[in-house]
Amino acid sequence: MKNWKKLLILGVACSAIFGTTPASAAYSLNDEVSNPTPSLMTASQIGVLKYESPNAAMKNAKNKDAIVILSFGTTFKETRDKTIVATAKEIGKAHPNVETRIAFTSHIVIKHIKENEGKCDYKTPEETIEDLQREGYTRIALVSFDVIPGMEYDYAKAVFNTYKTNFKAMTLSTPLMYWQGQEEQADDVLEFVEALKEDLPKTGKDEAILFMAHGTPHPANAYYSVINTRLHYAKMKNAYVYTVEGWPRIEQATHFLKRKGFKKVLLVPMMMVAGDHANNDMAGDEEDSHKSILEKEGFQVRAYLHGIGENKKVQKIFVERANDAWNALQGK
Repeated sequence: MKNWKKLLILGVACSAIFGTTPASAAYSLNDEVSNPTPSLMTASQIGVLKYESPNAAMKNAKNKDAIVILSFGTTFKETRDKTIVATAKEIGKAHPNVETRIAFTSHIVIKHIKENEGKCDYKTPEETIEDLQREGYTRIALVSFDVIPGMEYDYAKAVFNTYKTNFKAMTLSTPLMYWQGQEEQADDVLEFVEALKEDLPKTGKDEAILFMAHGTPHPANAYYSVINTRLHYAKMKNAYVYTVEGWPRIEQATHFLKRKGFKKVLLVPMMMVAGDHANNDMAGDEEDSHKSILEKEGFQVRAYLHGIGENKKVQKIFVERANDAWNALQGK
């Protein structure tokens, strides 16, 4: 986040009592709140999360830092290497000589990789953090590869809150999109949309772009509506976002395309990887795939099977998110 140095001021006494150093935020507690409760402190932590242990022994422990990247993962190895692994390498380049590990939040993905590839070099976030603790690491920067702050990001926050007291310090980055230009913060959504424009095939006047997002029952599903408005700001008036498991669905997207008079459709995954959802739900040959549904409605359809993690500008944004968490860990 660009204005990391704008700190959430809760007071020295609060940090000493609860062991939490507020990180970058667009919200400040009223100065009259002299002794906020732990619940109020937790509720007012916005942006990059940071914890510093109030324990004297931990404070004096030698700094041994690591970066842990949290990703859902994918069983599709080729796209995994081009997206998750490639982006992690860019983060590693920005932080040479720092231990950097990738953890997969999907237990099922880990299981299937073991079964289909013979071994799996990825562990869960919990297992990865516990390994680092046993190896003597004292400060951990958690970096989320989530696209929006939905259920998966809530998992990342739960991991942070579960393990933070085991370390001298721990931070958690924001996901790819978090801020929306409010309270003088950056507009992550517009930044992401502008990055998307750099990595798309050319489209004709009668061709729409349908970005397939994952979707979530979490209230953060509303981000997709924000993305749709930002697409128009970015002069992509032929583009529209729909979801696999949220709203809007392919039915709403089809209605939109017909209303606008489009005849052709370019399907593009708005996911970190071009995995199962992209290859099967979106572009598969089955009757219920999005491609087949659109073709039955008379559209000429083509698919662009590239995860957003292949986009160099998106990779750069994730490096920025990692830098935010790293700088917070260093007290910058």
